[in-house]
Amino acid sequence: MIGDQVTRIGELLDSVVHNMFIVGLMVQAATDLPRARAFYEQTLGLPVLEHNDFACVLDAHGTMLRVTAVPEVARAGYTVLGWRVADIAAATRELTARGVTFLRYEGMSQDEHGIWTAPGGAQVAWFADPDGNTLSLTQDA
Repeated sequence: MIGDQVTRIGELLDSVVHNMFIVGLMVQAATDLPRARAFYEQTLGLPVLEHNDFACVLDAHGTMLRVTAVPEVARAGYTVLGWRVADIAAATRELTARGVTFLRYEGMSQDEHGIWTAPGGAQVAWFADPDGNTLSLTQDA
């Protein structure tokens, strides 16, 4: 039953973030691997390829994403993992409905969905995984 729900969520996310491509780092750190797995698999809809005590490996639309268990995450002050999406407004609405909170940054003009438009026209929205790693969605100009 959970597998069927995850499959449907993955299909839905695929339809929302059509042509999703990883554009950032492909290794992620997590202090609680089951919690991280739930986020990446159920919230983001990425299929799990392998899971053991040391890591959870997911398929990020053809790119391997390895979430590694660590005792403490050293949080970066920048985006560590990002995806290119075709419709950022739809993607942010869908992820918000799944419980994702988009980050807001002082001094940046972001719309009601947390989307910032760069001077070149690209649109970006940031959110965090359960360990506070900053992730992003980008729609090219």
